[in-house]
Amino acid sequence: MLISLTFHVPETDPIKYFTFSMIISILGIRGILLNRRNIPIMSMSIESMLLAVNSNFLVFSVSSDDMMGQSFASLVPTVAAAESAIGLAIFVITFRVRGTIAVEFINSIQG
Repeated sequence: MLISLTFHVPETDPIKYFTFSMIISILGIRGILLNRRNIPIMSMSIESMLLAVNSNFLVFSVSSDDMMGQSFASLVPTVAAAESAIGLAIFVITFRVRGTIAVEFINSIQG
């Protein structure tokens, strides 16, 4: 017995997904601009902007019937994880040296 594993994706309007992506991106930009002193919120805002980029890759990939967007979308979380790890390492070192991770004192890191 042969089972077919084809999925039917209904035709949807990509404008809905672009609007969702635009809203998520604007919220990320707003989070960075309004919370300049809170490092975890800035990091979450950057991650939300990466989510918006990722969803745009997927929508373009599905709408143009091309796999490149899906392959890029699989690489974005890898880059985001590396970026978060480097940022966390910088903040741990800053806390050890300065005793605070306030954004105002980040400029004093000299390498």
